[in-house]
Amino acid sequence: MRKHAPFVQELPLIVWLVLIWGSLWRDFSGSNLLFGALIAMVVTRFFYLPPVELSGRFNILHAVTFGVRFFGKVVVASLEVFWLAVRRGPHIRNAVVAVQLRSSSDFIVTATGHTLTLIPGSLVVDVDRSTSTLYLHCLNVKTPEEADAIRQDARSVEAQIIRVLGSRDELDRLREERS
Repeated sequence: MRKHAPFVQELPLIVWLVLIWGSLWRDFSGSNLLFGALIAMVVTRFFYLPPVELSGRFNILHAVTFGVRFFGKVVVASLEVFWLAVRRGPHIRNAVVAVQLRSSSDFIVTATGHTLTLIPGSLVVDVDRSTSTLYLHCLNVKTPEEADAIRQDARSVEAQIIRVLGSRDELDRLREERS
């Protein structure tokens, strides 16, 4: 039997599960959300879920900056994928690029992976939790230099996420790395 986390620590997960429940049913009425909360409580009490360790910090200024940059990347990447599909057709060289991240936090690694997957032209195909390595399938990669640029871009996305909600230790390591 696993040790249960305190209710306050599981509250963000329960709220998230209730929001997903309401979204799946497309019904945010009080009774449906209450039933979703009941199901979320059962899920968190009887099924093993790895603990989500949050840093307890959130920087709104960096979050807005991250959102603007992310939106810009999505627009530019969408245009690039469109151009590759129209101009080049099926004759595109793809690659799987390994990107070792700085953070060992499952939360930061997951957020980075999801962000990179949402940008057209790249997709996380595997994650090595022991080394915090993401394996990205990327479009139109012909040279090792282009693969290095993808690694730098992915690590830049991770750095932005660390600035938004990483731990103090991760933030300090990021600052030391830039010095």
